Amino acid sequence: MKQHEEVTIQTLANSEDIQIGYSDEDIVVVDSIQQFAEVNTAHVAMNTIVICTYGKVQAQINGVVMELHKNQVAIIPQNVTVTDVMISPDFNLKAMFLTNRILQSFLHEKMSIWNDMVYIHRHHVVTMDEDEMLFYTHFYEMLSLTIARGKDNPLHIEVIQSLLRSAILGLCGAMKQKLLSDDVQFSTSDSQLSTSNSHFQRFLDLLHSNDVKRHTVEAYASELCISPKYLTAVCKKSSGKTANEWITEHVLEDIRYYLRQTDYSIKQICDILAFPNPSFFGKYVKDHFGMTPIEFRTGHKMTKTR
Repeated sequence: MKQHEEVTIQTLANSEDIQIGYSDEDIVVVDSIQQFAEVNTAHVAMNTIVICTYGKVQAQINGVVMELHKNQVAIIPQNVTVTDVMISPDFNLKAMFLTNRILQSFLHEKMSIWNDMVYIHRHHVVTMDEDEMLFYTHFYEMLSLTIARGKDNPLHIEVIQSLLRSAILGLCGAMKQKLLSDDVQFSTSDSQLSTSNSHFQRFLDLLHSNDVKRHTVEAYASELCISPKYLTAVCKKSSGKTANEWITEHVLEDIRYYLRQTDYSIKQICDILAFPNPSFFGKYVKDHFGMTPIEFRTGHKMTKTR
């Protein structure tokens, strides 16, 4: 990877320095990065999970020093700047890079654990015991086997994504344990969470708990007893995304879930998500996904015939 590079799905997949285990438009699974130490400054556009299998690495993530040792996992949100990377001679890693779309699809209601970890409490490192690391070692072995032997399987991508989802859900379980174990520390120190972070957490809690998420920023701000401008500011400060971006992401993930994972009719989904009518719902889906709800559900874009 070159200096001052924006790290995206494409740059990872095209880099000669990176051993790719799997890649598609939303995911890159990395087996190792040979020239990792040559990174001077990189903007990583995706959510990143780095598993340190040997040695240690130190880097600055958005100006904050992070150190990762053997049997530790780094959980890093999207759109961060990585600088000053230093590694030990025996360092080795495995990593997963995921777009926000696929991460939301994998975690769905468990996304709150990820958000609490990386945005609220800003914990980015989880230490695994030997048994937990063994799970991820076997996971990579199974993934490699699936990739090598399953290309003729028409459900090849779905099988790979199911494996990845299982691994990430397992990681979320470890993240939740860490948050629970640290809960006493947070409750005994009011300085652990700033007022703005507290408002941001309450906003995310509202998003996760509401069956209908497509409300205005003003509506969420009113429920939190703060101004819309302040809500947008605290969201931007805490996560780099505006309140409206958070709302839209969650609405789109609900749409994706109901269209792809349920047998509800378009009219039923429209009612569940509180869209005013199927026509409006269809336009919303078309604007964001480039397909009609039926096309998105089937995964095939229809062509008009004369």
